[in-house]
Amino acid sequence: MTKPALSWVAADWGTTHLRLWLMAANSDVIARRESPLGMGRLTPEGYEPALLELLAGDLPDAAIPVIICGMAGARQGWVEAPYATVPCEVPSLANATQVKTDDPRLSVYILPGICQQTPPDVMRGEETQIGGFLAAEPNFDGILCLPGTHCKWVHISAREVVSFRTFMTGELFALLGEHSVLKHSIGTGWDDAAFDVAVSDALSRPAGIGAELFTLRAAQLLQDQSPDVARARLSGMLIGLELAAARPYWLGQEVVILGQEGLAKAYHTALQSQSAWCRMVSAEGTTLQGLKAAYEQLEAKT
Repeated sequence: MTKPALSWVAADWGTTHLRLWLMAANSDVIARRESPLGMGRLTPEGYEPALLELLAGDLPDAAIPVIICGMAGARQGWVEAPYATVPCEVPSLANATQVKTDDPRLSVYILPGICQQTPPDVMRGEETQIGGFLAAEPNFDGILCLPGTHCKWVHISAREVVSFRTFMTGELFALLGEHSVLKHSIGTGWDDAAFDVAVSDALSRPAGIGAELFTLRAAQLLQDQSPDVARARLSGMLIGLELAAARPYWLGQEVVILGQEGLAKAYHTALQSQSAWCRMVSAEGTTLQGLKAAYEQLEAKT
């Protein structure tokens, strides 16, 4: 079977990694490529070579569109792409920043992020996931939860991002588990029952989290608590603390969690324990769908 010709490239450029999808004219995926060259490892001059390294041998002679979401548009990225301000629709290609390249075969567009003035908050990359989700469910009215290093809770109504909040739960988990006294007590496994109890306790008594965290160390020293139980308890405490603060977002609302693996499942379990109305959808699928929607806008212009 003849391999389809490369028509355009979709890119999700994060802080720690780059994901590329090589796309045919009908937006079928020809191939998927990954690189560890995220924003954190690049200077502005390094972005174009990083792209070319992944696309070597695939580029046609004519210029093809490369549509990028994520941290390539950050102030420390390739070129800063301005934010859209809530309440707003998901930014489209009409709001994208076009980047000048040395290689004439690349026609690069960076999609903007979204910001909020009160309370101050920003997102880059997640808005494309939101756009992809809304392309599939345009009448959705409720809350999107986007777990990650920084978890986003996003209120969607009438196809607009109304408001959102960011929680540093994933980063706190990493800092406490790897760079605090708790690192001596945290394992790599899991315990469902310990997680459930920790979520419930943190939700009901969030003010005591500082003391509860130290019990993870003390329980190992005095009661031989397993490292796997400690890890699940730490995750449950932090996610429970987050749910306590995010209650105005999820209580009485339909919640869709963008993700289906590990961390997304933990949020799903925690929300279900509070009888929240929630479900999970693929995060990678939504990102690609959002990039496809942007490409369709480009095609409509040309």
